[in-house]
Amino acid sequence: AAEPAAGAGSAAGWGPDLGPPTTCLLLRHGETVLTPQKRFSGSGGSDPELSVVGRRQAAAVAADLAERGAVEAIVSSPLLRCRETADTIGERLGLPVRTDEGLRETDFGAWEGLTFAEVRERHPEDLTAWLASAEAQPTGGGESFTAVARRVAVSRDKLLARYPGRTVLVVTHVTPIKTLVRLALDAPPESLFRMELSAASLSSVAYFADGNASLRLLNDTRSLPR
Repeated sequence: AAEPAAGAGSAAGWGPDLGPPTTCLLLRHGETVLTPQKRFSGSGGSDPELSVVGRRQAAAVAADLAERGAVEAIVSSPLLRCRETADTIGERLGLPVRTDEGLRETDFGAWEGLTFAEVRERHPEDLTAWLASAEAQPTGGGESFTAVARRVAVSRDKLLARYPGRTVLVVTHVTPIKTLVRLALDAPPESLFRMELSAASLSSVAYFADGNASLRLLNDTRSLPR
């Protein structure tokens, strides 16, 4: 199947004891200069570094996770903004950072670097199709949500096989995080447009040995400076 099911099986907490779940702490990278401008910034664009604000956010999350003491491994998207965020945390926690190509952000094609309003003005028909169907691609041959879900599901399954029963920090982007949440909930593709993920926010999904998944946290920004 294109999207291996992680939500199948009995409801969490109602079946036999399956041992500790594999917990994925899903961290969106810190801000770049494009983030507050709300521009499309995927894997086909300029690969921006963290801004000054983004570096402060990464340091704040690192301090918070060091205090919690739960993270046992770190896996990151290969894009620079994620690697910088992950490296800051890895240095604080004394953990190496692995990268996984499947965790990169969507390739937004010709929309890279544009705002939503600019895309709507320049490519209105393509934008309408993209909002209506998970199969539609951004203008210029970008990735559909279906394609992204396929590779993200593969990365998820590799994580579950490599870190059974452990807590893993997964540093990635908006679409991969929303996709992992959507798959955990067995929600339809349009649910991607009904979640908000702030820069440097934490979400959490627990995966059990029977294939069941449980969303435990979404868009937590409590560790960030105010």
